[in-house]
Amino acid sequence: MDDPSLQKALHNAWPQLVDFLSHTPEWVLQKAKQLLPQVDVSQVEGIANHKEKISLVLDMLRRSADASIFKYFMQSVCMECNLPMELEIICMSVSGEGHVTPVQEDFEETDAQFPSTSTRLERRRPWSSPSTSNNGKQSKQQRLDSAERYRQRIITAMLQRYGANKSGEATEGETRQSAFSQAFVNLVIRQSKACKIKGKAKEEPIALHDGEEYSDATMRLSDLFKNMPSGTTNVILLLGKPGMGKTRLVHKICQQWAEGMLPQYQLIFLFEFRQLNLISRRLSLRELLFDFFLHPEGCPDAVFEHLLEDARHALLIFDGMDEFVGNVKQPSFPNSRGLDHLKSLFVSELFASLCHGNLLPGCTMLVTTRPKMLPNTLLKTVTLLAEIWGFDREKVEEYTRYFFHCNALKNQAIACLKSNSKLLGMCYTPALCNIVCLCLEYLLLQDERRVQLPQTVTQFYIKMVLIFICKSSKLSEASEEADMSQHQAAIASLCELAFKGLEEKKVLFYAGEVPEHTRNFALLYGLLLAFKVKASNGSSQDGYTFVHFSFQEFFAALFLLTSKTIDDNCLREKFFLRSKWILKKESKMTFTENCHVFLSGLSSQACRQFLSSLAGQNKSWIQERQAIITQMLRKLATASLTGPKVVELCHCVYETQDLGLAQHVGAQLNFSYQFRNFRLMPLDMTNLAFVINSSPNLVSLGFVGCPMELEYLDVLASCENIKNLSFQSRRYGNEFAAVLSKSLPKIKCLTTFQLAGGNITISGLEDLLRAFADCQQLEDINLQDNRMKEQEMIKIIEMFSTVEKLKKIDLSHNKISANTILAFCRAAAISPNVTALHIRKNTLTINFTGRSIKSGRSQHLGINEEETVPRAQTLKLRLQDCQLYPQHAKEIATILESCSHLSEIDLSGNNLGDEGCRKLVEMLSKMSISGPLNLNNNQLSLESIFCLLHSMKICPNIQKLEASLHQKTAVLTLANKTVTDDSHSRTYSLNEDQLSPDKERMLATSRKICLTGNNFQGEDLKNLCLALRSCRNVTELDLSNNSLVDLGVLKVAELLPDMKALHSVILNQNDISLDGVFCLVRSFSTLKQMTSIHLDLGNPQSVHLSFGDRFRPKLTGEHEGELLVCPQHSVLARRFSLRDCAMAPQDVVRLFGILNTCSGLSEINFSRNTLSDQGIEQLLRFLPHLHSLKFLSIRNNPFSRSCIFLLANSFNLCERICEVEVRSSENAFLHFVDSQESREIHCRLIDCDIGQDDIKGLCVIFEKSGCLVELDLSGNCLGNDGLRCLLEHLPRIHISCLMKISHNGISQDGVLSLVNALAVYPNVAEVHVSLCSEETLVITLASENNPQKILRLKQCNFQTEQLAQLTSVLGKCFALTDFMLANNGLTLSDAEALFRAPRKLTGMLRMGIEEPWVKNESLVGLLKLAVEVQGNIMEVMIRRETSLFVVEQGFPYPAEKVESVVSRLHQCELEAKGVPFLPKIIEKCHQLCALNWSEVELTDPEVATISDALLHFPTLKRLELTCCRISPFGIEHLAEALNRCQAIEEINISKCNFGIDGLSALVNALEGKLHLKNITLGFLNLESRSTLKLISKLSTMPLLRRLVLNNNNLGSEVCLHLAEMLKNAIHMEEINLSYNEIEDAGVKEIATAVPEMKNLKQIDLSHNSISSAGGRCFVEALAGSQQMQELRLSENNIGHKTVAKLATVLPSVHHLKVLQ
Repeated sequence: MDDPSLQKALHNAWPQLVDFLSHTPEWVLQKAKQLLPQVDVSQVEGIANHKEKISLVLDMLRRSADASIFKYFMQSVCMECNLPMELEIICMSVSGEGHVTPVQEDFEETDAQFPSTSTRLERRRPWSSPSTSNNGKQSKQQRLDSAERYRQRIITAMLQRYGANKSGEATEGETRQSAFSQAFVNLVIRQSKACKIKGKAKEEPIALHDGEEYSDATMRLSDLFKNMPSGTTNVILLLGKPGMGKTRLVHKICQQWAEGMLPQYQLIFLFEFRQLNLISRRLSLRELLFDFFLHPEGCPDAVFEHLLEDARHALLIFDGMDEFVGNVKQPSFPNSRGLDHLKSLFVSELFASLCHGNLLPGCTMLVTTRPKMLPNTLLKTVTLLAEIWGFDREKVEEYTRYFFHCNALKNQAIACLKSNSKLLGMCYTPALCNIVCLCLEYLLLQDERRVQLPQTVTQFYIKMVLIFICKSSKLSEASEEADMSQHQAAIASLCELAFKGLEEKKVLFYAGEVPEHTRNFALLYGLLLAFKVKASNGSSQDGYTFVHFSFQEFFAALFLLTSKTIDDNCLREKFFLRSKWILKKESKMTFTENCHVFLSGLSSQACRQFLSSLAGQNKSWIQERQAIITQMLRKLATASLTGPKVVELCHCVYETQDLGLAQHVGAQLNFSYQFRNFRLMPLDMTNLAFVINSSPNLVSLGFVGCPMELEYLDVLASCENIKNLSFQSRRYGNEFAAVLSKSLPKIKCLTTFQLAGGNITISGLEDLLRAFADCQQLEDINLQDNRMKEQEMIKIIEMFSTVEKLKKIDLSHNKISANTILAFCRAAAISPNVTALHIRKNTLTINFTGRSIKSGRSQHLGINEEETVPRAQTLKLRLQDCQLYPQHAKEIATILESCSHLSEIDLSGNNLGDEGCRKLVEMLSKMSISGPLNLNNNQLSLESIFCLLHSMKICPNIQKLEASLHQKTAVLTLANKTVTDDSHSRTYSLNEDQLSPDKERMLATSRKICLTGNNFQGEDLKNLCLALRSCRNVTELDLSNNSLVDLGVLKVAELLPDMKALHSVILNQNDISLDGVFCLVRSFSTLKQMTSIHLDLGNPQSVHLSFGDRFRPKLTGEHEGELLVCPQHSVLARRFSLRDCAMAPQDVVRLFGILNTCSGLSEINFSRNTLSDQGIEQLLRFLPHLHSLKFLSIRNNPFSRSCIFLLANSFNLCERICEVEVRSSENAFLHFVDSQESREIHCRLIDCDIGQDDIKGLCVIFEKSGCLVELDLSGNCLGNDGLRCLLEHLPRIHISCLMKISHNGISQDGVLSLVNALAVYPNVAEVHVSLCSEETLVITLASENNPQKILRLKQCNFQTEQLAQLTSVLGKCFALTDFMLANNGLTLSDAEALFRAPRKLTGMLRMGIEEPWVKNESLVGLLKLAVEVQGNIMEVMIRRETSLFVVEQGFPYPAEKVESVVSRLHQCELEAKGVPFLPKIIEKCHQLCALNWSEVELTDPEVATISDALLHFPTLKRLELTCCRISPFGIEHLAEALNRCQAIEEINISKCNFGIDGLSALVNALEGKLHLKNITLGFLNLESRSTLKLISKLSTMPLLRRLVLNNNNLGSEVCLHLAEMLKNAIHMEEINLSYNEIEDAGVKEIATAVPEMKNLKQIDLSHNSISSAGGRCFVEALAGSQQMQELRLSENNIGHKTVAKLATVLPSVHHLKVLQ
């Protein structure tokens, strides 16, 4: 301990030692008692804090007189405790390890008696026996010595392989230089944020203030291992795309460690996943470390034991995880540290356990991989995430200088790279940089004056392969192509090997997997690397891999395009785009990275000769293969691609060098390119510019959080068709702005530019401003969130006049101070192009007119600027929440005064206060404002309110004042001074008693005052009234929510007579009582110009007074006659409403006593006023005195039964009442008429719970009136008894009246009572009953006796007894004319009984039944039902679709002799036909006028029967058979019978499928029908022959009025004949030719007939094929159609010219009503 350095080391390690031993305080105390028997240690045992306790005990041992005691204690600590390595070294040095003193010998004996009490986990091997201290010390030393020897062996191996004088990729026996054998050059490494990568599966938008994906600072190699937390496993994940130098970086780390530059790690292990793929068996951690890296020379157990004890000083490197074929999953126990280190696991399990700290906890793991190959389980363990960015410009130059360090062509090579931006961009990828340098070296050596470099990455790889062959074969450049034939087989085999490797996800191949000739060729030319690999059994074998993974992908792409074994479908399957986004890897990702790029590059025309030579095929075969790739690229171009895939697609398109393809892709990408949160390489920018330049349209380009090289921003300058350009990233600063500024003016079409979220100062801004001035088309500039301060913000004002077409600038989220705000205000006020300035908190935007200040054309012509560009007429100034104080108010007012075109000023959300408000108002009259002045939320008091109110008096152009202390609002709305002055200058011709000068000014404009929520009380109320009295020209006044109460309302009411211009007054929420109501009603009574008063005393209260026009002056001069003078005595219609105001009867009397004096009162509305019966009675007494009243409503006021009677009797009390309606016993409505002569009373008592006991009293009321025309008692409780009581009073009602008794609980018995009343009472004319859910009962009374009676019963569902009663009653109803039964559940037999019952002496009776069985009943059955009637059958109607059957009969029924009937029957031989009821049909239908059947299927016997019967119907005039189905046999019979019906006037056989022969027969039957007027033949698909025959028959019908031939496929060829027929149809009124195929020729023929049809009223030509020519011809023919009412030409192509012609003809068609 005498060594000062040793004492200092112990002093520094003392806290760590105390902390370590505080976990085992019992063991320390026991040792102290053994070593210090003379010291009382019990005094420290009571200390609760373990660290304090241990510190005291250690001090006792350290201060012991015998120094050997402390040394021996430290030896015990080293031997019995598992110390950290650095602490153990210090403790061993202090203890003097290896020198046994006499004191130690004494203590060893004591230790044997007292074994160790340490509870710490001791990692002792079986060979280390703890029985004696000497053995323990020897084993400890042995582990240290073995570990040190192993460490030195690793250092030696690392230096041999990765030392400064060794190639990074060469094997021991390798002498040939490979493509990637250059020494290491520092790479650009950036730390990434794991939160942006974990779980990020797709592109997501970020805000301006989001953190960037990568930090700005570049990391050094040593920074990867700094500040690693102790005690846990640290996982460093190093990302990098292929070719970025991940493997080279790993080798550099190994070299630096071996050279002592990473002292924090004692041992280092390097594994390559491509070699680990070869291990298929399970193995332990020890086997992995020693058997597959470097085996210790001796004592491997000791080395492994030391490694376990000192894991925190071990670094394990796993390179190329993207090449691992295994699936890395989360361990079963991810947080367990008790895993056996000797347990055998698969490689993937070992790797996962190491990452999660289950094995070798505390070690450091470095894992390299491609960005896309990230297992989700690994991301959860990452301590540090970084990405290799490759080279920047300086690194490229450094690498080039190194590459050409022994070459005289160094400067030429560097100059060549600097002069070619595309080439330089490729070199940012280290692997490509090496290839470019190799090619450049070769080309410069060939001819340094003429260097033709390849254009694409693929071409460089081709060039490099050729160079390897030429250099190794010592060939000249001219023999490159010729030499390919010599190596065709070897290259083809190498390509196949590469392809199979990608398919199997292999990058390392055993010797047996590579054909010998292929291996020899590839090794000779440096395309493969050879090295020793260890198999699963630990044996070493020869292994081979491509010089770089990209070369394997390149040769695989060659195989896909040149191999005959790959068909077209396989080639399509292998081509797809890769995304750059980092994904969760639940399953393995695609193994390839750039194969699709190489396939695209190989599809270029420049590669065709090379591929043809390699494949041994002609160019046509190669061209077909290349076309497949270009077709795939065309299909992949869609507007839905994310940013990374757009970059990938552009890269592929660039590789093809196909301008046509680039144009197609540019057009398909929807002219928008958005890139978010990924790095754009220089090569990406070059590729992107290639596609953008080829796009036929303007494009939008946006970058959010995308790192990019500044040198390559000039690529954008070549893209003149960029319309919108946007950048958002915090790393964009002055340097970025300076570089970008050089490119912006070159983008000729740029209209929108955004640079947001950056960090720009004055220097960068000046560069941008100079650039903006040269951007001729720039309209929108966004510089948000760039951390610009006051100096930069004010500098931007210079841009107001320099950018000619500017429309908007956005400077939000920068530093916005008061000085900045005022500076922008001053600039906006004087700038003629500024239309709006909006500043709110962190938001600042300026809008401009977008017009140039002075164009070159106007300057050339000598035109003045003011003549070409008018000054902006309006400026909106919004300064919201800007922290403006009273001291700023005067300057703001001065600025506002200097601006003559203000349309809006918004100063809300500031702190101007009363003083600031006063300063602004004082200068208000000097400002030119035509819009609102907003002072909301400015800490104003009542003082400011009165100041603003005073401004209404002194400033005549103020139109509206809104102010509320409660809502913190204050807004003045002003009109333009010019407009106000013009209105003042108008001259009015008025009588002196009409208008004073003040009244004249009042007419100029409406003015509004809204002062709500200000709580005017006491003196404030008086001051308010004084101020309002001086504002007599106010048109609208709102004083809501001011706690005025009745006194305040009284004072306001006193102001009303003096405020002559008022249109409305609002006094809501002012705590008004009934006294306040009477006060306002008195004003309503005295002020005749008050048109309505609405009072609602509920919560919230509502008071609204409305006024009519008091003055209607007559204008002189040119305005004369525009306004009429309103006589003083004219009375305006006035309304009164009162709601939620409880009134006693005496209050009602008081109220109506005032209302009675109101002239012109036309409407009174009460609601929720709880009027009692006495109150209602008092109200009704006043009604006769209100002579102008039109309407009275009482809503939401419960009525008693007696009150309902009072209301019902009101029309007997007041003769002007014409309608009384009471609903739900709480709503009543009374209507009045002016004249009693036209009085008709309607009484509706609906849902009023009126029962049987109330009917008699109501009937007495109704009987008093002789004017009752409607009585509605629906929704009450009459029941059957109440109905009978009502029916008993019907004979006393001698007027025509409609009675509704629906929803009164009426049953079938009540219905029978109604039917009986219809039969018995002469004045009952109609009864309509429906007992469905929508119950309906309607009775119609007629004033004359014995009217025609109608009975309709629906869904009554009578029982058998009730049906019998109904039949009996019907037999007594001799005046019945119409009887209809619908869905009453009747059977056919029930119907027969009902059809037999009705009879009458004379007249017509129509009977119908609607039941479901009608649809399916046979025709015979229905005819049997028809003949059951008592009279002569006049019409039989059958509607199958609606289940309706109707028979119309006439009376009297003449008696006929039986002999004549029998004789006629024998003639017809009806019995032989099996129709025994036919005689009765003929007998009943002797006077039949109409047959109307629809959807009836007639059998042949039925048709024969009907046809025979038609012969005996001489009066038949109408025959309708629509949608009927008749056989050809039946059609012949029907046609024969129709031929004999000479009196027929109307025929309708539409929608019947008769066939050609059937139609021909029916058409022949029409001959000789001289009485035929209407014929309908729609939907028959008439063929030409039948149509012509029909037209010839129609020519013989002189009385024809209606012709319908729609939906018959009629063409133009028949129109000639049809037109000739129509010319003679002088009675024709309607023609329907719609839905046919008539063209122009046909419509022209019809047009010739139109003038001849003088009575034509309707014509339908819709849905034909008429064009403009035919349409115009037809329209011209309409000019003479005086009677035309409907014209339909829709769904034709008549065109605009026809419509224009129709417009000129329509004035002559006077009766036209419908035009389609």
